[in-house]
Amino acid sequence: MISTLLVANRGEIACRIFRTCRELGIATVAVYSDADADALHVREADTAVRLPGTAPADTYLRGELVVRAALDAGADAVHPGYGFLSENAGFARAVQDAGLLWVGPPPKAVELMASKTRAKDLMAAAGVPLLAPVDPGRATAGDLPLLLKAAAGGGGRGMRIVRELGALPGELTAARAEAAAAFGDGEVFAEPYVERGRHVEVQIMADAHGGVWALGTRDCSLQRRHQKVVEEAPAPGLDDALRTRLHDAATAAAHAVGYRGAGTVEFLLAADGRPYFLEMNTRLQVEHPVTEAVFGIDLVALQLRVAEGEPLPAAGPPKPHGHAVEARLYAEDPARDWQPQTGTLHTLRVPGGPGVRLDTGYADGDTIGVHYDPMIAKVVAHAATRAEAVRLLARTLERARVHGPVTNRELLVRSLRHPDFLAARIDTGFYDRHLTALTTAPDGPGPRRAALAVALADAAARRRGAGPAPVRLGAWRNLPAPPRTKRYRLEPGGAEHEAAYRTTRTGPVPESGERVLAAAPQRVSFETDGLTHHFDIAVHQGTAYVDTATGSYTLTPLPRFTDPTDRAEPGSLLAPMPGTVVRLAEGLAPGVRVEAGQPLIWLEAMKMEHRVLAPASGTLAALHAAPGLQVEVGTLLAVVTEPSDADPSDPEPSDPEPSDPESAGHRPAGHGPAQTEENA
Repeated sequence: MISTLLVANRGEIACRIFRTCRELGIATVAVYSDADADALHVREADTAVRLPGTAPADTYLRGELVVRAALDAGADAVHPGYGFLSENAGFARAVQDAGLLWVGPPPKAVELMASKTRAKDLMAAAGVPLLAPVDPGRATAGDLPLLLKAAAGGGGRGMRIVRELGALPGELTAARAEAAAAFGDGEVFAEPYVERGRHVEVQIMADAHGGVWALGTRDCSLQRRHQKVVEEAPAPGLDDALRTRLHDAATAAAHAVGYRGAGTVEFLLAADGRPYFLEMNTRLQVEHPVTEAVFGIDLVALQLRVAEGEPLPAAGPPKPHGHAVEARLYAEDPARDWQPQTGTLHTLRVPGGPGVRLDTGYADGDTIGVHYDPMIAKVVAHAATRAEAVRLLARTLERARVHGPVTNRELLVRSLRHPDFLAARIDTGFYDRHLTALTTAPDGPGPRRAALAVALADAAARRRGAGPAPVRLGAWRNLPAPPRTKRYRLEPGGAEHEAAYRTTRTGPVPESGERVLAAAPQRVSFETDGLTHHFDIAVHQGTAYVDTATGSYTLTPLPRFTDPTDRAEPGSLLAPMPGTVVRLAEGLAPGVRVEAGQPLIWLEAMKMEHRVLAPASGTLAALHAAPGLQVEVGTLLAVVTEPSDADPSDPEPSDPEPSDPESAGHRPAGHGPAQTEENA
């Protein structure tokens, strides 16, 4: 039996595995990079071992260091989690060769499924339905659209949709380069891209005695950059015949490779209802909690027992009950090409209660850095029906307090309440169709009222200090004092709102007519149109976070710190995010002519690659970026000179300033952070 388990991972999944270990009486060992020295998974483990360095390639991907850490810490088993080395057959063998128990499938099964091309051949032989492969070298217009995919990995890396034949060579080159950088293998294959398909998968659990469970279906169709955002179980709208067909295909896949442990068989469900095998993930999935909720089981506990040699219960899996939905809370800005965000997570409070689960690798005060995935947490809701689970999850997210970097929280709430999602009209193109509407800044009186609440809270703090007790206010008398006006900007980069009030002996009186009921530095209540509104306010580093019963707002007082673009020379391309320069366009050098929209520089941040595009046609006047360069927001990468820039007779730009000068990807040349485009 396992006595001490090392988790070869970090963050949320390490914390989740530790939770089961505590329940089973198993001691835990964490590994950590220098960037994770004070991370939550390190604080929760019984023992922790440092992996010197910060980059994944120097730390969590160094299998020999992880094995040595397990031996030095006295562990007798290793759990890989997901990502990193979880689907690396060589690492699995190294763990076993060191005399440690591997909590995962046999290395041979991992190896057989590691390459998607080999996996498809194997599945075809097992009778699992497949999409016909396309030879990129012989593709014709009739084969379009095509999907290019990395053979050795997933997570959206090395993946491209090709809709024009002329773009195929360039996209192949880019996909191969990204796949090689991400997985050490540049093999890419092509298959037909199924428009409006659904991502449906089957969770399996197998033991070493021939037992295989098919634990229902999950739908993971809401994706961005080919990465999942919202998942649910069971997949809605499937009839019994289709569910049985998917279960049988997944079970056949497990038997075909002699599988053991937890795994997932993924399918693409076409609009006509035909399923096609995508891949088999030989590990625990991020979205496993929805299956656990529906079946009332602990998949990690089953993994550990199967690794110890126990058979699955002869009675079979429990019967499923109800519906579960999971939302991934990311530190990213969906309105700006999903740009990852960094900084201090001041507060993370998700209301609990029956049917709600939170899995996270962060706590209040932790830092979200640039080196790893931007996922902050997974929030799961389980209820008797899909409608009830969706309602519970949306309300839970709406009431959560998330103070710090910009997140996708508002997008998640709006997605869950979108008519198409509520009616289960979902497919992988959901965000392609609805993203603009889902990320439009909130209208109505909410932001203005939040700004007023911040102004009143600030006035209370200045008047009485930061005392926590609210002051109850009675009748108001309007004195002839001039109004005080404060201006705030709704973040990220939203509209400006003005709050005006007059100061009286008994307190502030808003110019907009609200009747203030209570005003304290951390909580404000006022009445408008017969309705009482409550606002909880927290201020961190000059930014105010306002939480209400129906939404949250982030506001910064104006004027704010100087935008780095105000100091930049015309034509400057500035880094839109912290990260590392990974490569430059071929032949890029000062004096070279570039075209508007041409990819010039590739940045990597939080496991994602971003292309910096030329904002306009012109000449590259200066190049400051080089592969390996670490950059911060606002770092000068290059300068593109337009013909008009060099003409002293035309000192004024011909185009008017955009209404939102901080909209990344929509600036004219010379106006700030360079355009970027996420690489799928």
